[in-house]
Formats: sequence, C-alpha cells, structure tokens
Amino acid sequence: MKNTFIVIAIIAVIFLGFFILKNNQKNNTANASLLQDTEITVYKSPTCGCCGNYVSYLKDQGAKVMIQETEKMNEIKSRYKIPMLLESCHTAIIGDYAVEGHIPAEAIRKLLDEKPTIAGISLPEMPAGSPGMGGTKFAPFRIHNITSDGKDGGIFTEL
Repeated sequence: MKNTFIVIAIIAVIFLGFFILKNNQKNNTANASLLQDTEITVYKSPTCGCCGNYVSYLKDQGAKVMIQETEKMNEIKSRYKIPMLLESCHTAIIGDYAVEGHIPAEAIRKLLDEKPTIAGISLPEMPAGSPGMGGTKFAPFRIHNITSDGKDGGIFTEL
C-alpha cells in the first residue's frame, strides 16, 4: 500500500512538472513577439545580478539588447530625469523613452504602441515577482509616468 502511494505521488509530480513546463513554453512563445526586434539599451551596474536577469528577460521577449555597464548610475538617472522616488536599479532606453526598473514587457509594449508625450515609465524599487526578480507577486505592479520635466506623472498602467 505504501509503495503504491509513493508510485502514484511520483507520477503526479512528473505530470505536474510536465504541465508546468508546457505552460511556460506556451507563455514564452506567446510573449516572444511582444518586443520583437525592439532595440533597448540597458544601463546597469557591472555587479548587479537582477539587472542581468532582466536583460535575459528582455531578450526572451524578442528585444535586441545592448548593455552599458557603469558605476555611475546616478549620472544616468539624472541624464534621463528619473525622479528619486521612481528609481530602481537599472535604466533602459528605448527610442526617446526611459524605462526604469523591472517593467514587464506588456507595459513596454503599451508605451511603444500608445506613444504618449512623456519621458518614460518606471516601476520603482525592485518588487518581488517582477521580471528579473525572484519571489512572488503580491499586488499589481504600479507603473508610473515620468514627465518630461522629471516628475512622477501618476500611474501609467497597473499589471
């Protein structure tokens, strides 16, 4: 009886793993075109692991990513008018827009499709469960507008 339970449990774990793997492959395939051929420059510290994870995420979404490693992230944030309260660990540039932090591809796609007259968008800090970060997402991500004069312009979108 005990051996039968163990065999059933092993089969269930294998089936569940297969289901999760297939579901992730479908999601990655569906999202791969969200940023297809979008050119993105990511400014990051050479020692930041989550920034590297975010770069991998962008590439998985189809983006063409160029990495600029720098120890002078404060200068980058100042150049692109990122308000201190909206800062995160890395800053990406897509065309004329700054994309600050671990922003999901869906929000970047919305930015590129709608082309609002703003300087960029930000997901402040480094929320758990966001692209490139570990952990579990507990609340919607509030992605802010960055105005052309470097202020928080309110919520751009929630995901």
